[in-house]
This record gives sequence, structure tokens and C-alpha cells, in this order.
Amino acid sequence: MNVILRLGLALLLVGMCTGVSGAQTTDENQTRPEEPASRTVLTFGVVPQQAASKLARLWAPLLQRVSVLTGYQLEFRTAPDIPSFEQRLAAGEYDLAYMNPYHYTVFQQNPGYTAFGREKNKRIQGILVVRQDSPLQSIDDLAGTSVAFPAPAAFAASILPRAYLRQQGIAITPVYVSSHDSVYLNVARGFYPAGGGVLRTLAGIKPELRQQLRILWTTPAYTPHALAAHPRVPKSIRDV
Repeated sequence: MNVILRLGLALLLVGMCTGVSGAQTTDENQTRPEEPASRTVLTFGVVPQQAASKLARLWAPLLQRVSVLTGYQLEFRTAPDIPSFEQRLAAGEYDLAYMNPYHYTVFQQNPGYTAFGREKNKRIQGILVVRQDSPLQSIDDLAGTSVAFPAPAAFAASILPRAYLRQQGIAITPVYVSSHDSVYLNVARGFYPAGGGVLRTLAGIKPELRQQLRILWTTPAYTPHALAAHPRVPKSIRDV
């Protein structure tokens, strides 16, 4: 990967780790120089753990900053839900993508996405949440219940908790509700006794919703999400 793009992506990783928001980049966006017509456009797909509007508020300003630094125009993309995102990855719709570790193991093989970065000094942890007033006190209490998850292939929020429950012989009925935000809302409203998510997305929901929830169980820490490039991305951009 060339040095200029590496610099820009390093800034992107810093932004993801520190939670930079669109409000913090307003002045910079207003003073950006006019973009040349010949600028290379790269679509950047983000796994839809949260609502598209929330992802856009976080990612679009960061991608604009990276675009200014690198000379490549990075365009934010996502999908309505995680299964749709997986279909788009399989079809190679994104030039660059931010995906979970499970997605990377699958889509590295076909269509051939190659990782070029991960969140620095970060590990991902899945959680199971319940309402604050829930009588459930341990994961053993989930036996025989229906538990909300974002999607079957959501790594830390679904794959890891379901695998652990299976290993412990705790039978549940998984229900897939499309996103992390939807999981938290469904649990808070009492539609399901528990649901899977990750610490970062729980921290990102509205305080009044978060205060209605508590963490029942946390997974061990695992390798974080990857930034990966489709094989059609020019060699000068994607090669380390």
C-alpha cells in the first residue's frame, strides 16, 4: 500500500477508536479544497451493526478527512442489514470494507478481499444484555428462552455467544432482528429476555435506552474487525 493511503487509513483507525463524530469535522469539511475530476473513487462498505443514519454520521466525516489526505475519494456505503451486507460482500460491491473477523475468513476466499488494517490496540468482546429489572442473573437462566441477535454471522454479537451457550448445553431459540440497535431496543421493550451485542455498540446507543439494560455475560476478547480491499482495487493501493 502506498505511504499516502497508509497515512490516511491510520487516521481513519484513530477516528474509529476515539469515536470522532461529524460535529467535530464541520469546519474542516467546509474548507476542503475542490476535488479534482480525475480523483480515484473507492466505495467503502461498513458492516451495519447500527442504523445507517448513525453509521453515516460517524463514518462519512472520517472518510472525507481521509479523502483529503490521500487523494482518493472514499464513498461511504452500508446495507439495510447484516445479511444484505454479506450478500454485497459476496458480490464484490465494495472496493474497501470494514467487516467482522468471521466475514473476513469467508470473503477472503471468495471474492478475495485482502486485509490491510485493523483497529489499533483494540479487541472485540461480545455481550448478552437483559433489562435492568430482569430476574435473569446468569446465562444458565436463558435455558428455554428466545434470545435476540443481530444476524447469524454477526461475530461477537451472535456467533460467539451462541457457540458458548451450545458448549454449555444451554438451549435457546435465536431470533435475528437485523442490527445491534434493534437488539437493544427489543430487549429494553421486553420483547425478548436477552440479546447479543458488543460493548462498543452498547456504549453508542442513547443514554436513556442504555440505562434500561445491563450486561448479563461477556465473551473473551477476540481479534477486531478488519479493513479489507477487493482484488480489483489497484495493486498500488492495496499492496503492503
